[in-house]
Amino acid sequence: MKACSSCGRLYPNDAGFCPVDGSPLASATQVPVLGDAQDARIGQLLCERYQVRRVVADGGMGRVYEALDMAERRNVALKVLHPDVARDEVAVERFKREFSVSRTLPHQHIVEVLGFSPTNDGTYALVMEFLYGEELRATLKRETVVSPARGVRMICQVAIALDAAHQMKLVHRDLKPDNLFLCQTREGDIVKILDFGSVKDKGESAKKLTVLGTTIGSPFYMAPEQAQGLDTLDHRADVWALAAIFYESVTGRVPFAGSNGPSILLEILTKEPKPPSEVGKGQKHPVPPTLDPVMAQAFKKMPAMRTASVGALADAVAQAYGLEGPHIFWATVPEADIAARINESLPRLMQTVAAPRGPADAADSFFGEDDALAAGAAAPVARGYAGAPQAGYGAPPSADLVAAGIPTKGPPWLLLALVGGGALIFGAILVVLFLLLA
Repeated sequence: MKACSSCGRLYPNDAGFCPVDGSPLASATQVPVLGDAQDARIGQLLCERYQVRRVVADGGMGRVYEALDMAERRNVALKVLHPDVARDEVAVERFKREFSVSRTLPHQHIVEVLGFSPTNDGTYALVMEFLYGEELRATLKRETVVSPARGVRMICQVAIALDAAHQMKLVHRDLKPDNLFLCQTREGDIVKILDFGSVKDKGESAKKLTVLGTTIGSPFYMAPEQAQGLDTLDHRADVWALAAIFYESVTGRVPFAGSNGPSILLEILTKEPKPPSEVGKGQKHPVPPTLDPVMAQAFKKMPAMRTASVGALADAVAQAYGLEGPHIFWATVPEADIAARINESLPRLMQTVAAPRGPADAADSFFGEDDALAAGAAAPVARGYAGAPQAGYGAPPSADLVAAGIPTKGPPWLLLALVGGGALIFGAILVVLFLLLA
């Protein structure tokens, strides 16, 4: 490895100059590390192996450093828990689980985790591959939106990684632009998913670290069942989150907005997002109306009615931009080639008239969606490329409705009894409130 004498960044041996400040590079072991009065770890040997070079990022849970692995002679990222967090047993257990879960996943589009170790200053360090590039959040902050070709390639790669995790009964639960890392190459981004610390293991022998009713995740990207802290949450929560990320990436706005956590969650539970083709008007990259029904399906409140898998979502997004073929194919096609295909189809797609939102669409909320509830097992099957049914990884739609306490079949008197009972309870509450106020 080589290092920059000015900023301390590490580079491969074939690099000559630091692209950040233009300084010539020298052997990393020959470049002294300047200490930092604000952080005693800089310049120190952590876990008797990793020479800490500089701070890369800082968050609520911990701090990320770039370090030189003295044994392997490579640079790594060290994610070190803050001392106060390290005293929380549940937080430490989640940190350990992030290591154990990440080790079992394919690393083509998931950050590779190399090790886990206690540190000599009383906390814990997670050792990961060092990535060159930036988080999607930084890209959106600078550019507002990404190009259609870049967005399609991104969602296709993320779907490959998440489908593999979902087949292992693992739900990420904290997908957001901050956790998608874009490693730029000549052919386009190589996307890496970060942070499996909030993962939910749906396996039968999984150790549960979340108390029932606890909400984990980022409000802007939460599915309704996740916002409610339901234990029935499954891989379709990640479908919702990935759709929300793509929606923001092409329109420049999140699908469900609010000034604080509760107001955002209320929007998610009770409102429908505006069609992306409408929200995206005026952006530098036009959003075709063909994307509107794709997003509407992905944002169904009831998981049983939602797009069945992230792979099916990526297929549908690609088709909305005029691309024929499965997402696994488009994940590897150079971005320039994807752009050429989309640009050829876009004029035709922009002339497409979006289907009007019917009563069922308008009622699609946490408190409604009559058609979805009545349909039960007859819910439409999400289809991928060439009309192939996407089975997904969860239970059939009818099981979701039964689990939610919603009868899919039965005599009409059952519905009448439920409505009548609810009315009686509501009336009793009103009487009690009247007596108390009197």
